[in-house]
Amino acid sequence: MAAAVITLYPTVAPPSYHRIVSPTLKIPADTQRPIPVGLLACQRDPLLCELETSIISCAISQPASSPSVKKGKKASAASADQPTLEVILHDTVIFPEGGGQPSDTGIIKTADGRTWTVTQAKRHGGHAVHYVRADQVEDGLASLTPGTDVTVALRELDFDRRYDHMSMHTSQHLLSAVLENHLDIHTLSWSLTATPAPCYVELGRSMTTEEILAIQSEANKLVFEGRKVHVEVQEMDDKPQPAVPVLESGRAVGKGVPIDYTGGIMRTVIIDGVDRSPCCGTHLPTLHSLQLFIIPQTESLSRSATTSARLYFLAGPRLITYLTSTHSQLTAAAATLSCGAPQVPDRIGQVVDERKRAEKRVDDLEFELAKHVARDVWQEMMSSEAVLFVKHVHRTDDSVNPLGFLSAITTAFANIIPAERPFLLVFSSSPSSQTSSSASVLLVFGSDEKCVKPAGDLLKGKLNVKGGGKGTRWSGKFTGVWREGREDAVVSEVLKAIST
Repeated sequence: MAAAVITLYPTVAPPSYHRIVSPTLKIPADTQRPIPVGLLACQRDPLLCELETSIISCAISQPASSPSVKKGKKASAASADQPTLEVILHDTVIFPEGGGQPSDTGIIKTADGRTWTVTQAKRHGGHAVHYVRADQVEDGLASLTPGTDVTVALRELDFDRRYDHMSMHTSQHLLSAVLENHLDIHTLSWSLTATPAPCYVELGRSMTTEEILAIQSEANKLVFEGRKVHVEVQEMDDKPQPAVPVLESGRAVGKGVPIDYTGGIMRTVIIDGVDRSPCCGTHLPTLHSLQLFIIPQTESLSRSATTSARLYFLAGPRLITYLTSTHSQLTAAAATLSCGAPQVPDRIGQVVDERKRAEKRVDDLEFELAKHVARDVWQEMMSSEAVLFVKHVHRTDDSVNPLGFLSAITTAFANIIPAERPFLLVFSSSPSSQTSSSASVLLVFGSDEKCVKPAGDLLKGKLNVKGGGKGTRWSGKFTGVWREGREDAVVSEVLKAIST
């Protein structure tokens, strides 16, 4: 039975959450001007889900200029089969991607009762641009005209997504701060992955399990204390902002303001007594619901100029989902193994040991069988008066490595055959159930490579076998249905051609 995960969200950020610390900085009240990124409603109150605002501009979206598009990634702006409009609002509750946090999704409702889907929002310079799906471009331009009053909102699923992003983003700030304060390990970068996968921070070195557990414990002490989170906003001065640190490889890492940001707002996210970091993302007003779980191992990465490690973590609703999923998997495994959940690791160990022993028994039996098959062929050869003894043996084999068994036969045969007796053998194997895509394997073995190579070449030409070899062995693969009266006959023809 699937477990349901219910998360109860706070409804409004406290008044002290958003603090304008510059005496001359004001939130623009002129509805003809867009509020810059840094002062948006989604940043002033990250728990706000709906807002009455107005349209500043609406235009047909143009694909972002880029030298290349990565394979497998969907276009995020306009596409030929899905017209998109770029809409700038006076204010918005839809967060434009930034600070490592993905864009929100949401809707815009117009006075005519229509609802327009916002697939994403991006920061262009200092403005938040909404990408709005429109079945007909002309219809969208007519409805979303500048000066029109609209409602911009996050639906339930949109806010669930936002809350997950906020939980992971705030947790990342906490984790990076604790790592830096207690172990002097700096965060090079981080990734807010798609739910329910764990997010990760990239660090300059790997960590021991003991270090990870200590950092997790220290971070959760601050969570249990319910440390407050707030944002301080000020005007960005005219002085050049500190450049984001760059590694020898040219990769930008660490904290800093994007070089293309032109909004004029400096936004700092503060965890009381723990951290101050410039960030444009949305963050929860408190740590109290963000118990942190860190995967107790790091993943080492090696690049051309640097070595780093990833540390994976979960928090908030994503942690609940992870625990629910993990418990369901553990329960299913326990049922399959006919034991209680605490006994699953030991039971898996027993199953693995039993399988290893079973595989060893199978290997031993196959070796014995291979010797018997080799002896049968040897006895037939010893009773033959042919100058060059030729033989084709076909088997049905559903094992994962049929070629390995055929090799064992040739090895056993080589151990008993007189050195002076010339021979050419073809061993083949097919699965019991065959289709047009089934694979049969062939192994050619002879006393002289001058016979083996021509035989392999003939099999390639007559059966379209893909393969090759060196010396006295040649192996290949036949794709299709192997029939006794057809493929077997072709192999016989090849052996006859070589022997005459």
